[in-house]
Amino acid sequence: MIPAPLHIAGERLMLDPMGILAWPARRSLVVSDLHLEKGSHFAARGAFVPPYDTRETLSKLALAVRRHRPARLILLGDSFHDAGGCERMAPADCAALGRILASVEETVWVLGNHDPVAPPGLPGLALHLLADGPLTFRHEADPRGPRPGAGGEVSGHFHPKATLATRAGGITRPCFATDARRVILPAFGAYTGGLDVRDPALGGLFPRGGRVFLLGTDRLFSVPLPPMRRRAELPA
Repeated sequence: MIPAPLHIAGERLMLDPMGILAWPARRSLVVSDLHLEKGSHFAARGAFVPPYDTRETLSKLALAVRRHRPARLILLGDSFHDAGGCERMAPADCAALGRILASVEETVWVLGNHDPVAPPGLPGLALHLLADGPLTFRHEADPRGPRPGAGGEVSGHFHPKATLATRAGGITRPCFATDARRVILPAFGAYTGGLDVRDPALGGLFPRGGRVFLLGTDRLFSVPLPPMRRRAELPA
């Protein structure tokens, strides 16, 4: 896979086509919105879906950790779909998650709106936000934006996706959304939808525009994100 470099607050970050972010200077890997046990959450309410989302998501996460070999794993919130998700995990999935966490020196659970409390029985540090050097990691982007001189922001929550206009029609993919001061990660979980970057709730965070990086099989596709007032179709 071919990652794309991104510079925010003087730090070199790497955007991976798997939908994850690496911070080489801190040996950190950042992943957002796993939504583990989303399938079992809906099954308990009578909406039966294949119960394999947790297994698929953890398999992808294990591959990402093996590829990047981070010392620190930062999970940007909504790691579980609800507060009881950890207890509903199948023993094999619990074991798989345990192996992933044991392979890193430190795990940081940034708390989200779906998982506002630390997952019980799992190692790691639970925080509402993580400030490290010039970067702040939180689940949902601060609508006020990083203060001038306060560094950059890395977040998730919105599950951004974008449609790229091509001669064969529009291609919609999860994406990173970024400008010079913040980056919003796509959702990593197998059962996660997306919010179009043109939606005011997401696009309003980039009033001056920016760039989106659509996820491809082994590379990213970068196109401009026009300012909100001029936003229409993303260019081919």
